[in-house]
Formats: sequence, C-alpha cells, structure tokens
Amino acid sequence: MDLDQLKQILDLVREHDLSELEVEHDGLKIRIRTNAAGTVLPVPVTPPAPAGSRRTAHVPGDLAPSGPSASDTESTAEEVELAVVRSPIVGTFYRSSEPEAAPFVEIGSAVKKGQVLCIIEAMKLMNEIDSEYDGEIVNVYVETGQPVQYGERLFAIRTT
Repeated sequence: MDLDQLKQILDLVREHDLSELEVEHDGLKIRIRTNAAGTVLPVPVTPPAPAGSRRTAHVPGDLAPSGPSASDTESTAEEVELAVVRSPIVGTFYRSSEPEAAPFVEIGSAVKKGQVLCIIEAMKLMNEIDSEYDGEIVNVYVETGQPVQYGERLFAIRTT
C-alpha cells in the first residue's frame, strides 16, 4: 500500500463522515478512527512490523503507523480515544424509558459495555441501544423525541 492509496482512504473517511474504518491489504491492517469533532485522532508511532507478523496500524492525519490495536494491549493514560455510538436503525430517539423518568445516561456518566444508553422506537418496537465500550459519556448528539437515521451519531464516549 503506497502513500497515494492511504490518502485516498483518508479522503473517503472525511467525505463520508465515518467514525471508524478498518482496511487490510497485503498483511497490513489499518484502522482509522475520528473523534466526536470529526478529526482524526493522534496515535503514537512505532516501527513497522516484521514480514509475516500481524500488526494493526492507526492512521492519523500524518499517516504514521502505530503498534497493536487497543484490544491487543491496555491503553495508556496519555492515549485518549473517543468512541462514537451510532444508531443501528431508523427510528425515534429516547433518552429514558418513560417521559418522566431520568435519562439512562448524562454527559459525565460512567458507562460499562452492555449498559443501556437510550431507546430507539422503530415500528412500535422499543429497541434498547447498549454501549459497546467502557468509558465516560462526553457528548449526546440527539435530543429525546428526535428522529434518527441509520448510522447517525448518538453519543461520544471517552474509552477507558
């Protein structure tokens, strides 16, 4: 994979407002993540992997490869990642289970993987949307009662 191909991938991420994209080509695995503001997240740089080994590279704006993915190693205190939870369906967004009930989460709330973040009503069915991450809610993009589209941003979570 050459520099022009990497630039094309980054252009696609920006053009389609993707929060994450993973590409594998000729044994090189590239994961691109953007934060809640849509900017590419900086990641520390490490040397390329030896031939035949499996290495994941995060590609920030300067196209620098990095070490193994966060699932392979424990993240350090200096690395802060924001994960964006997107709507898996089209429907109506609700922050709580009932109109008078407190929201499932607020900005600053600590969340665990599998914890309910909101409900999306689709075709008279109430679908609970769970967190895929452990972390802290840093942004809520949608208000109660608003319609949401597939892939629309719902929450930003600072992962731990």
